[in-house]
Amino acid sequence: MKAAIIGGTGYGAIELIRLIQNHPYLEVGTVVSNSQAGSDFSDSYPHLSNIVNLTLEKFNAEKISKENEIVFLATPSGVSSSLAPQLIDKGIKVIDLSGDFRLRSQTEYETWYKHSAPTEEYLSKAVYGLSEIYAEEIKGATLIANPGCYPTATSLGLLPILKANLADSKSIIIDAKSGVSGAGRGLSLTSHYAEINENLKAYKLGAHQHIPEIEQVLKDETGSLITVSFTTHLVPMNRGIMITAYVNLTGKISTSEVHDLYSEFYKDHPFVRIRPEGTYPATKEVQGSNYCDIGLHVDPRTNRLTIISVIDNLVKGAAGQAIQNANLMNNWDIRTGLDSIPMYP
Repeated sequence: MKAAIIGGTGYGAIELIRLIQNHPYLEVGTVVSNSQAGSDFSDSYPHLSNIVNLTLEKFNAEKISKENEIVFLATPSGVSSSLAPQLIDKGIKVIDLSGDFRLRSQTEYETWYKHSAPTEEYLSKAVYGLSEIYAEEIKGATLIANPGCYPTATSLGLLPILKANLADSKSIIIDAKSGVSGAGRGLSLTSHYAEINENLKAYKLGAHQHIPEIEQVLKDETGSLITVSFTTHLVPMNRGIMITAYVNLTGKISTSEVHDLYSEFYKDHPFVRIRPEGTYPATKEVQGSNYCDIGLHVDPRTNRLTIISVIDNLVKGAAGQAIQNANLMNNWDIRTGLDSIPMYP
């Protein structure tokens, strides 16, 4: 099956190409980059020389739909809302890695993303692509809103305890840290070497666009309106996200019991690994992979649960989950093309 990638020179796109290269049922088809159209892909990414021989193209919905069977949109937010409908109307399946179709409320999208929202017609078609939670809905979808990187790590970490009604949903505090690749490949002062090297900074306090996405998922799955305190930090490393979430428990429960709860919740989901009691994951241990590793600790003194959830922001937080969703949409084993061992060190 040929897969088109739109937004072809970004980090999400290059990760899609790396993963598709080893996928038995997918092949890279059209790669679109309006800014670099006509150039060889290896001009932007020399490490692909003699491996991926492609010429970047301009966006043409008619041509893309004739030459490909599925499309990955790896564009900045505010772009895919106009491109996806053109492709869907031509009968092609779309997986959108930007944030344009994640929020169901147009007003909320425009408030947090500062762009015009997609139309209600296409928002209603979109299925939120958190693979472990919405697998059945994803299987029949034509438009997938691939989750954000922070919401993926956060939601997978919080949902088991919240769905079991064992935590105070008003007490959720999320400390989030990400590598610099989460900011994309574009140049900015934020990701400038001299600004981020040997530095740690918080950003977008109370204003991060992933806040309403996290709250939407938690509300959908618990039936309760949930608000979270969510603080993001930029860490001087290339890849990786670590979420440290704190929730007050509503009754007495041990770390061992929480561990059993999470193990049961994710027993049929091979990409979520629950760490043995007393051990906690690090970002390096999932690098380059589609795994989400979760560590748990109940402090009996405070009766508070600490959840450590780590992912590679470019894989489970973007391209890997997109391919996991493509596998679901096509009734392939979800591990297809994604069962590689994490890179270490």
